Amino acid sequence: MSQYVSRLGSSRAAPRLRFPGGFAGHRKPRRVAMLSVHTSPLHQPGTGDAGGMNVYIVELATRLAAIGTEVEIFTRATTGGLRPSVELAPGVLVRHVDAGPYEGLAKEELPAQLCAFTHGVMQAWAGQRPGYYDLVHSHYWLSGQVGWLAAQRWGVPLVHAMHTMAKVKNAALAEDDTPEPAARVIGETQIVHAADRLIANTSGEADELVRFYDADPASVAVVHPGVNLERFRPADGRAAARARLGLPQDALIPLFAGRIQPLKAPDVLLRAVAVLLDRDPSLRSRILVPVVGGPSGSGLAKPEGLQKLAARLGIADVVRFHPPVGQDQLADWFRAASVLVMPSYSESFGLVAIEAQAAGTPVVAAAVGGLPVAVRDGVSGFLIQGHDPEAYAQALGRFAESAELAGRMGEAAAAHALSFGWDTAASSTADVYTAAMHDHRRRARSHHG
Repeated sequence: MSQYVSRLGSSRAAPRLRFPGGFAGHRKPRRVAMLSVHTSPLHQPGTGDAGGMNVYIVELATRLAAIGTEVEIFTRATTGGLRPSVELAPGVLVRHVDAGPYEGLAKEELPAQLCAFTHGVMQAWAGQRPGYYDLVHSHYWLSGQVGWLAAQRWGVPLVHAMHTMAKVKNAALAEDDTPEPAARVIGETQIVHAADRLIANTSGEADELVRFYDADPASVAVVHPGVNLERFRPADGRAAARARLGLPQDALIPLFAGRIQPLKAPDVLLRAVAVLLDRDPSLRSRILVPVVGGPSGSGLAKPEGLQKLAARLGIADVVRFHPPVGQDQLADWFRAASVLVMPSYSESFGLVAIEAQAAGTPVVAAAVGGLPVAVRDGVSGFLIQGHDPEAYAQALGRFAESAELAGRMGEAAAAHALSFGWDTAASSTADVYTAAMHDHRRRARSHHG
């Protein structure tokens, strides 16, 4: 772990190890081309393939622009009549690229459109003066394939963030989920070796890049994602949020928020609630289980699967399904909940866990991926080994037994989340960019020399 964190895990200490005298004289990028092929930063998280990565890109780009690095985000146009470019925030432009039919293309079908997408990116670049982009930052493997070509063509460094990895997902698959295809594994391996820098959300993810993909440890930088602390905060508390959402004041409310697919394991929460009600039938009158989100990925094959499971388990009366909501209303759902439950099989970070904690709500989560970094076990929530509904029922039972536990852990959760501000993440990312540009220039000089 230390080999990454000591280099670039904190926003300022790392580069001084590399360059005596810090970054004086080492230029930050003026303008970055950010690539997000399969999901637009303008889409609402929780719908289709839009999730934590959308939030990550929007927040990161906005904060980078605020500290002097303009960002242009290239994404695939998914409806007709979109303007070619839209200003998302001052210094942040979203460019829509035509690549394949607007509607009805699944993420799995997008590799066939990467050539068309690359063409659109190259067309946009061709209209600019030489040296317009200083760096390419690609998100997810589909974007990495385009970024690899663009960075080489433009003679600039490529920085890549995996967000999720096929080999890691396949090693921890839900039993009814579909494995990631070999083509993705090959694509990810190519990007790992082509990128000047890889950004990992946690030191655990950095280890996985080295272990599964043979990444060079010196090229991996750990930058924790942030959370919008202005939006996700305790505000006026649980009672007021419940009143606004029409939820009962005295109920135990374990919340699931996210895309409904086997990877996220919302079924584990429902099974845990069934176990809890078996043990204590009196809880039925004071428990409500909101599931906020829409079907996604392999979950689209059985969009009604979760409703049917609730009926089979005999808990349909206490489960409430709610379509995805905007970020401000999501913050209210977090505030209203007694606890957020994240039983995922794989999470590169688990941004939702940090958002809930920032809103003052504890989290019960699977001890996978970045969740052990996001949640302080026993302080801001509970980490569960494995996916046994009994273990989740036990954790939820503690909140049912003690009315004070959610409040006490919620305060600790809000304090814990304060260390995950986006400003820190943006300045750390800018440092990664600067180091990548410095190394790239040095290599180019030695190559020509």
